[in-house]
Amino acid sequence: MKKEINQLKKEIENILNDNKALEVKSINLKDKTSIADFMIIASGNSSRHIQALSETLLDELKKRGISNCRLEGQSSNDWKLIDAMDIIVHIFHPEKRKFYDLERMWSELIPKERLTI
Repeated sequence: MKKEINQLKKEIENILNDNKALEVKSINLKDKTSIADFMIIASGNSSRHIQALSETLLDELKKRGISNCRLEGQSSNDWKLIDAMDIIVHIFHPEKRKFYDLERMWSELIPKERLTI
């Protein structure tokens, strides 16, 4: 299973990069929370780009047999979340990404502070 998750993470990163997502970063969450193994954060350069990235990612995951992904933030112009099983993908407008600063928050958590939601 671990190999499958790592492979899926690489595929998601490739899909985002191939579709011109900006600053694609992955954070390993395995020892930090039980909600997911990885968080992938990317930016789009416009609300239209963010929407297209989220739709493309969902379509590509479906083609790979992962059809039970959920999309959050459908009404938002500057943020989308895709729950891809053990991987959470955030796609932000750059300003919102800087405001929420998820990279810093999740990177700084140390294992003994493991969060359970």
